[in-house]
Amino acid sequence: MKILVLNCGSSSIKYKLFDMDKKSVIASGGIERIGMSGSFLKLTMPNGEKVTLDKDIPEHTAGVEFILKVLTSKEAYGTIKSLKEIDAVGHRMVHGGEKFSKSVLLTKDVLDAFKACNDLAPLHNPANLKGVEAIKAILPDVPQIGVFDTAFHQTMPDYAYLYAIPYELYQKYHIRRYGFHGTSHRYISQRICEYLHVKPEGLRVITCHIGNGASIAAIKDGKVVDTSMGLTPLEGLVMGTRCGDIDGGVVTYLMNKLNLDAAGISDFMNKKCGVQGLTGKSSDMRELEADCFKGDPQALLTLNVYCYRIKKYIGAYTAAMGGVDVIVFTGGVGENQPNVRENACKGLEFMGIKIDEEVNLKTVHGRDGILTTPDSKVKVVVLPTDEELLIASDTIDILNKKA
Repeated sequence: MKILVLNCGSSSIKYKLFDMDKKSVIASGGIERIGMSGSFLKLTMPNGEKVTLDKDIPEHTAGVEFILKVLTSKEAYGTIKSLKEIDAVGHRMVHGGEKFSKSVLLTKDVLDAFKACNDLAPLHNPANLKGVEAIKAILPDVPQIGVFDTAFHQTMPDYAYLYAIPYELYQKYHIRRYGFHGTSHRYISQRICEYLHVKPEGLRVITCHIGNGASIAAIKDGKVVDTSMGLTPLEGLVMGTRCGDIDGGVVTYLMNKLNLDAAGISDFMNKKCGVQGLTGKSSDMRELEADCFKGDPQALLTLNVYCYRIKKYIGAYTAAMGGVDVIVFTGGVGENQPNVRENACKGLEFMGIKIDEEVNLKTVHGRDGILTTPDSKVKVVVLPTDEELLIASDTIDILNKKA
């Protein structure tokens, strides 16, 4: 059975085509700069070679059409003979509010409920819907499944997800902590049990999804009890361009000083802060790492701020769960930058964490591994995430239940 997974952003579409009988990826790539000049599709060939195809992509339907055309192309990068080989499409859906605690078949009623969450994610949800509508227009008989970023975090207790604002505002506008990267956190929380040959019951895990966007989740008995992102993906850790946790008074102060309205301050905190704001140069953690090796004082300061926030959340979530058994790093930075992992764990020796520095340095480029010494009371592990595989697996499960 072949499952196409789509992740539609405001100006991009990422995709993977899975052969679920073999649990293998038979095609992957993405379109960038949709609706802008210089749009293109970059794909990965079976031999690992990267191919870039320039194409004017004015909107998402044209983008999905181009992806399907590439998949069925007679060129070397074509991987299926006909669109009839696609059995279903799984979509990454960002904000499901309180309405969705699991993945679902995308019916009209479900999509109407999802649209009602647009106010909570005005940049993400409409883009997700564009992908759904594009598939509906091109492949009307193919079932579509929605997998929500917020769903896995719906197990949080009320005292963890509520903000200390008038309760009526929660009741009226649903203002609360929702959390994101839920698909990644769920995948990693399941994968770590397989990896360590343990059951989720009784296990206390802190999953650290560290990429350009970053979040941490506290998972006890396989269920989320807290997570760092909030109503939006802005809260929590220092990220590539997001400030993370910030005093609300700073927000109003900056609005006055910089003469910004609500849209302006939102754009500022989401796109001009974080690593980019602190360095004044770039949001790319690889560039930050290179500057740190050169001894750049601003880069070193930024790295300290970045890692300190991770360490603080690890400490907080250890307290929230009454201890921790496993800490897992994943995501582009978490999987590939040993210096971030080392600095985030430095000072946690009192918890019984003992990092093997040599193993930590070698665990990069998609490798998994236990970074701690055998006598460490807490295991620190690196596991590559695979959100698309989980979306494909959920899609299969729902199709089987429907059948």
